[in-house]
Amino acid sequence: MCADSPPDSYKQPQGIQITLNFKDPSEGERVFNALAEGGRIDMPFQATFWSTGFGMCADKFGIPWMVNCGE
Repeated sequence: MCADSPPDSYKQPQGIQITLNFKDPSEGERVFNALAEGGRIDMPFQATFWSTGFGMCADKFGIPWMVNCGE
């Protein structure tokens, strides 16, 4: 469960990243692109030595995300 804060007490998250895992790299890339739209890309979505697809971004609200693909 998650909930947002009232506007007068919101602080941008620091020191965390929310991670999403997908088996299908095309689905992972689709979600990554949707999260990054209007936000910031810290590491473009790409294959790595540990993953068929991985990327790091912050969404338009400043929430940091990691998207990882593989089994």
